[in-house]
Amino acid sequence: MIKDLHNKLINKEITSEQLTLDYFDRISKKDKDIFSYLTLTKDLALEQAKKADEKIKKGEKIGLLEGIPGAIKDNICINGIRATAASKILDSYIAPYNATVIDKLNEKGAVILGKTNLDEFAMGSSTENSAYGPTKNPHDLNRVPGGTSGGSTAAVAADLASWALGTDTGGSIRQPAAFCGVVGMKPTYGRVSRHGIIAMASSLDQVGPIAKTVEDAAIVLSAISGRDKHDATSAHSQDKNYEEFLTGEVRGTKIGVVKEYLNSLEKNVREKIEKVIEFYKKEGAKIIETELPHVKYALPAYYIIQPCEVSSNLARYDGIKYGLRIDDGDNSAISGNSSDLPKTLLETYFDTRQYGLGRETKRRIMLGTYALSSGYYEAYYLRAQKARTLIKKDFEKAFKEADMILTPTTPSPAFRLGEKTEDPLKMYLEDIFTVTANIAGIPAISVPCGRIKEGKKELPIGFQLMGKWFDEENLLRVADAYEKK
Repeated sequence: MIKDLHNKLINKEITSEQLTLDYFDRISKKDKDIFSYLTLTKDLALEQAKKADEKIKKGEKIGLLEGIPGAIKDNICINGIRATAASKILDSYIAPYNATVIDKLNEKGAVILGKTNLDEFAMGSSTENSAYGPTKNPHDLNRVPGGTSGGSTAAVAADLASWALGTDTGGSIRQPAAFCGVVGMKPTYGRVSRHGIIAMASSLDQVGPIAKTVEDAAIVLSAISGRDKHDATSAHSQDKNYEEFLTGEVRGTKIGVVKEYLNSLEKNVREKIEKVIEFYKKEGAKIIETELPHVKYALPAYYIIQPCEVSSNLARYDGIKYGLRIDDGDNSAISGNSSDLPKTLLETYFDTRQYGLGRETKRRIMLGTYALSSGYYEAYYLRAQKARTLIKKDFEKAFKEADMILTPTTPSPAFRLGEKTEDPLKMYLEDIFTVTANIAGIPAISVPCGRIKEGKKELPIGFQLMGKWFDEENLLRVADAYEKK
């Protein structure tokens, strides 16, 4: 899709300005039902589009992303634009600088349509935890788009953006990509800079592309990846044009399959995944049964490590330096009684966070603070980190025999809005196939593999490929081969 639009631009069949206005027209008509965007950046987008058009008029060469409109998850900072992370506590926060990925997109001449909805501070699996209301799945408005990058995936699925950026901490790009029938990729930890991303769980967070096709995802990944002096965790990896590796060839590729994963699936989901495996067999890939003995600890380890890092990272939202502040001058949000005015610094902290943070965010802060507290650190956090090491070793061993591992992305298609909001454990189990890639730091991609009938609707389902550290090119090659079948 991106290459098609690029060719139309350089052949002067369309202009970037008109293309951008067409997207805004669709957003105005469709997004009131879907609610994928929190903030539109029309002036910025048209300015960027006009620059691309000027270059084309002058006969200058333009890059693949130049003049192509996309969307940005609202926990990624854009200078001068509101950055809320879908939380009341940052409702009026205006980012004073660009995230590195935004600088890279600007260098490539990309057009940014706006900021998309998410679960508050990227905590959730459904985009129902947003302080501004839930995003809805374009395939069925009664169902969730997945989370936390639900706004970005819904925008791409509904053709309200040609590509988008999301963040993935435990599956937050891949799970909604599967639910919305698009491609979503979590790169290797360190492949893409985290500078300018509103931090949630720093050892797990990673920025990645969401797109209609594997090729489009590869083009966006090429634009945003690379070493960044502002992020010490970004890797010294050679910049690559990932779209050049999409040969369609899988012969000889060794793909690992975890039998326990397939056996745990409902019949209709398992059949879709088995068809994917059969396709790769026919194309000459070698299917290997893979064992990951410690992967059963991935979900519980994740839901200790992630809340602990949340507890630390979100301590900065205290009503003092930036964001919302509930103090003597503004207590109307929490009380109509003047006798309840906060009188101490501690009360300002409590009242600001009580009003400004949502229920799921508070839950994870409390879980993390408890796990890190004196007497419990060794019992919870330290043991979770030991489990993480064992899981990494499982993958190291598995990748000695297999080039990549194939799994489902999710255990089922998109669930109904409100279906799991009262049961956090059921919601957390949505991440059962995706958290392992974040725990181990490996790259992973979700690709659509058909639809499953749910009532009167047919809903998308996806499969996941997990690859070796910094081997995105082979992961994309194999994913692209299935997509082009």
